[in-house]
Amino acid sequence: MVVSLRWFSVGSLLVLTLLFISVKASEEKDRDQLVQSSDRLAETQELKSSNNAPMANRSEDGWNEHAVHDPEEVASMVELSIRNSTERRNLGYFSCGTGNPIDDCWRCDRRWYLRRKRLANCAIGFGRNAVGGRDGKYYVVSDPSDNDPVNPRPGTLRHAVIQDRPLWIVFKRDMVIRLKQELIMNSFKTIDGRGANVHIAYGACITIQFITNVIIHGLHIHDCKPTGNAMVRSSPSHFGWRTMADGDAVSIFGSSHIWVDHNSLSNCADGLVDAIMGSTAITISNNYFTHHNEVMLLGHSDTYTRDKQMQVTIAYNHFGEGLIQRMPRCRHGYFHVVNNDYTHWEMYAIGGSAEPTINSQGNRYLAPVNPFAKEVTKRVTFDGAWKHWNWRSEGDLLLNGAYFTPSGAGAAASYARASSLGAKSSSMVGAITSAAGVLSCRRGSQC
Repeated sequence: MVVSLRWFSVGSLLVLTLLFISVKASEEKDRDQLVQSSDRLAETQELKSSNNAPMANRSEDGWNEHAVHDPEEVASMVELSIRNSTERRNLGYFSCGTGNPIDDCWRCDRRWYLRRKRLANCAIGFGRNAVGGRDGKYYVVSDPSDNDPVNPRPGTLRHAVIQDRPLWIVFKRDMVIRLKQELIMNSFKTIDGRGANVHIAYGACITIQFITNVIIHGLHIHDCKPTGNAMVRSSPSHFGWRTMADGDAVSIFGSSHIWVDHNSLSNCADGLVDAIMGSTAITISNNYFTHHNEVMLLGHSDTYTRDKQMQVTIAYNHFGEGLIQRMPRCRHGYFHVVNNDYTHWEMYAIGGSAEPTINSQGNRYLAPVNPFAKEVTKRVTFDGAWKHWNWRSEGDLLLNGAYFTPSGAGAAASYARASSLGAKSSSMVGAITSAAGVLSCRRGSQC
């Protein structure tokens, strides 16, 4: 009897111990689920919030003035980052396996709208460190008007982009924004058009001047016009006189760490994407370019030697119908043209002057029918100096009589500074660029 009671006591203690462990585990699980639900609810409420009041002023740190003090230093930092690691993120759970490393990083997530800022971890190439507004709050644009470029109304895109703090800017609904004057952006901003059909058109367009860390994603930008000779605000504390702008879709001027991704651009007065005056650390990816003459200018002038440190990645874009030239036209710097689909040009695809280094890898070049426009390349020079410029074609697919004229000794050090990611096979270009341009993104489904 004593033995039976002893075993009964031991058994009871064991049962109580197991029950206690089970209850604690259940509590831990419930607590974890509650934390996850609270975090998700907080992010959703933050995104839905229409409170667009200006954020608290930060200390003056010169973000709006001469963001690229030393283009060579920025270029060296980018080069070191790329040499240490060719991809900055782990695709892991969200890899869809399309072959496009940017899209594979985020697009198969059906709840992308709750995790918008993860896009900032998906950049590649020379602009891979552009974080945009990742570390700031959401700002919801609810008003498409642009009635006063000096005193923009809260809720407008202009009011959002001039703020001093990092912001991730999204749109409450579909809208067409007709800008009266240039949209002069401030540093650390993301304009994220996913989930809405947003057009910036029929007026001025986007200016990125003397700032850093900007992401432009998911916008239709077209029919941009020259504007200017007017006062325009560039920050909560500053506005000034602007002379006439050229009418570029996206103008990058003296700025660094810029990423222009998944936009549809066409039919503007000057360039679709221009980067000049010491700009560097730029990636232009997954865009759809159509119906335009001078598509992309990279480098201010043959005499502006500060652009020698420019580094630009042009990847996974579709250069489509109605394009004539400058895809891109380069000066001085280092340019990685990789895995793009060129299906139309009337004069040439890639041009340059002032001894740029151009590294063309894994692109698909489909020449036009015109027998006098089969050459992919064009050099602007008045002597034979171009023969020493380092231009190479590696793994490109040349169709319908297209041909690429290489030049230079192929110095390894030069091409190292014009290499920013591993090129895929040109046979994959069709699949990689099939979703170029603005994506159709709706809540609850993949983009």
